[in-house]
Amino acid sequence: MSTKNLDQLYRSVIMDHYKNPRNKGSIEDGALTIDMNNPTCGDRIHLTLQVEDGVIQNAKFDGEGCSISMASASMMTQAVKGKKVEEALQLSTVFSEMMLGKEHDDSIDLEDIEALNGVSKFPARIKCATLAWKAMEKGVSEE
Repeated sequence: MSTKNLDQLYRSVIMDHYKNPRNKGSIEDGALTIDMNNPTCGDRIHLTLQVEDGVIQNAKFDGEGCSISMASASMMTQAVKGKKVEEALQLSTVFSEMMLGKEHDDSIDLEDIEALNGVSKFPARIKCATLAWKAMEKGVSEE
């Protein structure tokens, strides 16, 4: 697949998550709640996580921001649901390395998250893409 076609595919995956976000909303009843923002561009996220016995049973988000920020939040909630906290943190590390253009563990299937790979070429947008992931890291570390 050509680079141009791959870029178009990635853009369509990002826009699909932005226009049809997965796990949008909030979890009630004892969920971990994390609010974070990116003052540089105005992105805000309200993340709720249900963690039981070291496993993220559910993850939902609400907020507002650019397409990259909201798509990344949608992808992150999908990716961490059902994962052990350690696995979610490892996934977050791999994602951060990818955002920084560093070599990362290719053995982990990033699924739709791979579509955000091109963001690493735009340093000003990296914080947009990583906001939800930083919120998840903060939430599980406080758990």
